Parts: sequence; C-alpha cells; structure tokens
Amino acid sequence: MQVTHQVLNANRMKWRRRDLRKRSTAYEHLLWEELRNIKLGMKFKRQYSVMNFVVDFYCHNAKLAVEIDGGVHNTPSSIQYDKYRTEYLRTLGIKEIRFNNADLLNNLSEVLLKISQNLPSPEIRRGTRE
Repeated sequence: MQVTHQVLNANRMKWRRRDLRKRSTAYEHLLWEELRNIKLGMKFKRQYSVMNFVVDFYCHNAKLAVEIDGGVHNTPSSIQYDKYRTEYLRTLGIKEIRFNNADLLNNLSEVLLKISQNLPSPEIRRGTRE
C-alpha cells in the first residue's frame, strides 16, 4: 500500500496530535531533544498520525516510526493493540521500533544508536551512493 497524505497527518487527527504533544511524558521530551533539529541527520516529527494511529516520532524520509512505551503498554490489551498497529504500519512500508522508558533513562546513547542504524546511510541521504 502506498502512503498518501490522506493517510499521514490527516487534518481530522490534528486535535489528537496536539493533545498528545501537550501531555507528552518526560521520556518523550528526553528523546525529542535528541531527535529534533535534524540532530541524527534526518528530520523527525513528534506525535505524527498514520491513519487513526499517532506515533510518538516519525521520520518520513526513512519511513521510520519510533515509539516510547511506558507502563500502560504492558497490559494484555495494550500488547495486542500495539502488535496490530505495528503490523498495520508495516503494510504501509513503515518500520516501527520501540523502546521502553527504562531504555531511555538508563541507556540513551544505545537508543540513539539503534535509531541511527534504522536510518539510511549518509551517502544515500546525500544521493552519492548507488
């Protein structure tokens, strides 16, 4: 399935994205400070909608969604919902990587490394690699 603008960041989800940005967690703020302003070499957006889902962070050029999971994601229904959402994103060609709060708190550099490893190489970003 091709990702179109009706699927990504649709106006009908604007209220939800704004609400989630206002209520973002300290962990989301921590990671956002490391992702914003193209610090990893690619632009990320926070609280970005894909259809009816809102992902914590999204890099459009890499088709990469990054999720920060707090305790609420540990319930059986949340685990099932997250699996469904991950599979749906995959059908759109979007890769999702997930981290929990402890990952960010205890090993932020490793989290950033894993995100970087899922981004295109700098040569591809510059268009110099075939």
